Amino acid sequence: MITAINEECAIFAHSSFSSIKSMIQQETFETKTGFDKIRDLLKNLCSSQLGKDKVDEIDYSTNYDTVITLLNQTHEFTKIIEEEDFPSDPFYDVREGLKRIETEGFYLSEQELYELRRSIETIAEIVKFFEEKGEEHFYYLKQLATDVFTFPDLIRAIDRILDKFGHIKDNATPELASIRRSISIEESAISRAISHALQLAKKEGFIEEDTKPTFRDGRLLIPVPPAYKRKIRGIVHDESATGKTVFIEPEAAVEINNKINELKTEERKEIIKILTAISSEIRPRTPELLDSYDFLAQIDFIRAKALFAQETDSTLPKIKREALMDWSLAKHPLLFLNNRKLGKEVVPLSITLNATNRILIISGPNAGGKSVCLKTVGLLQYMMQCGLLVPMHASSQMGLFGKILIDIGDEQSIENDLSTYSSHLTNMKLFVKQCDGKSLLLIDEFGSGTEPRIGGAIAEALLDHFNQKKSFGVITTHYTNLKNFAEETEGIINGAMLYDRHRMQPLFQLEIGNPGSSFAVEIARKIGLPESVIEEATQKVGEDFVNMDKYLQDVVRDKRYWEAKRQSIKQKEKRLEELTAKYEEELEEMSKLKKAVIREAKQESQQMLDQANAAIEKTIREIKEAQADKEKTKEARKKFEAFKEEHKQKDEGDISNQRRIQPRKTSPQKTTKEEGKETFAVGDTVRIKGQGGHATILELKGDNATIAIGQIKSTVKTNRLEKMSKNMLKKENAKSSFVSEATSDDIRQRQLHFKREIDVRGMRGDEALQAVTYFIDDAIMVNVDQVRILHGTGTGALRQLIRQYLQTISGVKNFHDEHIQFGGAGITVVEF
Repeated sequence: MITAINEECAIFAHSSFSSIKSMIQQETFETKTGFDKIRDLLKNLCSSQLGKDKVDEIDYSTNYDTVITLLNQTHEFTKIIEEEDFPSDPFYDVREGLKRIETEGFYLSEQELYELRRSIETIAEIVKFFEEKGEEHFYYLKQLATDVFTFPDLIRAIDRILDKFGHIKDNATPELASIRRSISIEESAISRAISHALQLAKKEGFIEEDTKPTFRDGRLLIPVPPAYKRKIRGIVHDESATGKTVFIEPEAAVEINNKINELKTEERKEIIKILTAISSEIRPRTPELLDSYDFLAQIDFIRAKALFAQETDSTLPKIKREALMDWSLAKHPLLFLNNRKLGKEVVPLSITLNATNRILIISGPNAGGKSVCLKTVGLLQYMMQCGLLVPMHASSQMGLFGKILIDIGDEQSIENDLSTYSSHLTNMKLFVKQCDGKSLLLIDEFGSGTEPRIGGAIAEALLDHFNQKKSFGVITTHYTNLKNFAEETEGIINGAMLYDRHRMQPLFQLEIGNPGSSFAVEIARKIGLPESVIEEATQKVGEDFVNMDKYLQDVVRDKRYWEAKRQSIKQKEKRLEELTAKYEEELEEMSKLKKAVIREAKQESQQMLDQANAAIEKTIREIKEAQADKEKTKEARKKFEAFKEEHKQKDEGDISNQRRIQPRKTSPQKTTKEEGKETFAVGDTVRIKGQGGHATILELKGDNATIAIGQIKSTVKTNRLEKMSKNMLKKENAKSSFVSEATSDDIRQRQLHFKREIDVRGMRGDEALQAVTYFIDDAIMVNVDQVRILHGTGTGALRQLIRQYLQTISGVKNFHDEHIQFGGAGITVVEF
């Protein structure tokens, strides 16, 4: 199989045949690499058909600016999903309705109009979201949202005729209001007529006491046993599937029902008239609406790509204009998703192709991961150039390739008389014609399918041609001559899929630099092939060849060992550098802090000295002015003594603080037991030193105190207690009643996403009751005034169970049936 995805697609499009051929090649390429499954996963993540249509439009691009824009749009949306509250209303697709009303006389249905209104509102909210962000946020998505129409006038026009449930309002027009009033009056009359007929039938014993009227084809009918159907005057409209019940419309209700039907016909005509009028108002804006819907489709599509990127741990690598690969820890996204379900890890792929080493020849054992490596390269490169983020380390570099030429799998064709090898040669013919310095060649089992010597020779000649054309490529093979050619030729490098020779299992790791071994002898021995056969095969091929394979394995093993050692030393050196930098930073910070403390102490000392001198001068001046007046002299001395005492206490406080901060060099002298001892009394409010909360002293015995902390009693030493003032107690109570920010955020999120309606139809009783319990708890928490519970009519058991529960909830003000037009007894409305 061969597929060419190239930059000359515009030239191919000049002929319809070439265009069809290119499309088929792309579909085949996507099937072979697994990109068709990526499309399916993206569609499942879209919210509407709008986004799904965009998934179908995904195309391979070689334009650098286009690829950068598509990748950054998706990358920015991953940040929105992680950090922002993005408008998440459903994305409705009413493009078909908009195209229909382009023809005069056609109109949008109530449902289409309602979905259009909600879609316009969603578009407006998304545009507003980006407008409110600064220039540095979401640059590429903001560009996408520029000049998008939002239609506030259409929202107002639709709101004039539609209610919040998407139904035409009674007051949409005076005529409709009049018709619906008449219908309401007639329905009341028919209700009375049916009720009267029902009571008479019960009184006569024609029906059971608990019989209730039922709706059939829009008419209110009485269920009657067939034996009494002639006893009740009226029209038989229907009978049950078992034939045990007939449904009769009483004679008194027939005329009223007919009148109601006439009014409903008039109502429908008036609604069509209203819808036609609003559709005429919308019609001139259809092109603008379709443009805005295209914006909504792109947002839905980009959101799906971002969600897929999150599921696959995809990132935005560094994108280069030139053709190159420098990938680190790359993973096949489909294999990653599948293994995650099974609880398995995917072995990542690291690969480098550049101007020096453009073509990688991968060898190794069968089932060792060569083909998976090849498909991973093709799929990730294709994904990136289609605008999808890729699962690899963000430091990786990816270049742009003009063509991806792929030859994977067995393409025998009986119709075209092609064998496996012939199909490969046909593919190589096209490779030779199309490959250049911007091509990426992906070839599996190069040269296989024919006699090994001539097959290897042709493969070597083709490889030399690809290298001379400066093409890039990843090629898998078992041929020794190709491994040798790669070792001797500039631009080509060997790679090996590693194999654990001791445990006899593949490691699925790619190592670039050395060729791999096929491990044919080891695998044959593991499978259980007779040792005599293995010995004979070894003799035929020669001991030197087998030993060369072993030496090659030993070289690879030793290289892995020393590479692991080098990585370990590198990590330790990095850790040492980090610690050294950290300690130097902390030392510098301590030095700055020391200088700041000394500077501040000098300033305070100078300030105290200035204040002391000023106080002395003032005292002397006051004594002189008093002219030896004893009283005034005594007062001046007191002021000076008070000043000294104040600064003495301040100095002691500063020294005490310094002692708490700095370690003391000498042992402190022991104080007497009475010194600084605090006295307590029964009833005092205290707390244990160094702990939160408060307690009350219940009893004192010597140095022990019995305290109550809530309902818990405890005995502690009095020297571990400290009294609490009223201010301290107030602060403690304020802390205990504080609602955490996380709790507030949780309640706010519940308010934003709370829906005032729950549907428990089809659930078992205990399931429904549990769902309603959680629903009512959330409703009370977010402080709504009213909710609706859809339980259906059925036997009425579920309705009764739910209402019994509601009677036990103190926060419920009342509950009742919904209006008959909106569901009647099948819905319970709960008010709080």
